[in-house]
Amino acid sequence: MSKYDLAFSKPLMNAAGSLGFTPDPRGPVDLTRLGAFITNPISLGKRTPARLPRYQPFPGGFLLHTGYPNPGLRDTIRRYQERWARSPIPVIVHLLAEKVSDLPQMVRQLETLEGVIAMELGLPKEADGNVVRAFTEAALGELPVIVRLPMENAVRYGSHAIASGAAVVSLGPPRGAFPARAGNLMSGRIYGPALFPQALAVVKEISQAGIPVIGAGGLYSHEQCEAMLTAGALAVQLDSLLWRGGW
Repeated sequence: MSKYDLAFSKPLMNAAGSLGFTPDPRGPVDLTRLGAFITNPISLGKRTPARLPRYQPFPGGFLLHTGYPNPGLRDTIRRYQERWARSPIPVIVHLLAEKVSDLPQMVRQLETLEGVIAMELGLPKEADGNVVRAFTEAALGELPVIVRLPMENAVRYGSHAIASGAAVVSLGPPRGAFPARAGNLMSGRIYGPALFPQALAVVKEISQAGIPVIGAGGLYSHEQCEAMLTAGALAVQLDSLLWRGGW
């Protein structure tokens, strides 16, 4: 296996932001059913939670805006590296990159950690093809790189990520807006069952273009997961379904 290859013993994993910073063997999710664990997004420096409102339900799903709070990469590693090393499943660290220049030092901090098999790279929301290329190339090192692209841009920019050295692309939730309090609009990431038809179509199109993809979006049943794998996904990521427990 080259340093940019990725293989999973099972095709299911959690999506970044769904299960915390480290696998919890005592939690509600049976970790033996997952092929890998993906951490919450981690930035170079500390991030605080977004101001309210942060959650807005609507028919078929909900909008979520959290600000990706985290203690920063150095403190996160200090707190969790021993648990990553003891994890019953491989760990993929999701890096929330804000500047290209941040990435080399972030990558170096991960490369020697036991239990970490890859990184997933979250990009700025305004990323275009040039940004995708620049961030992907800056993240290359000893660990395979998964580039997470917003679902609505994955077909357009997936080839940029792979051509720049990514092992695979994954689908991040699309963004949207919804009326909130006092006539304001709440912007955020969209989750829920209504996303599945769009996500399945994206996976089919991107895989037919020869781009390796990890599917995600609106997955709430085993049948939907199988449909996405049949459409060409190498694996699938589960998000809000996992918050129910007992899946």
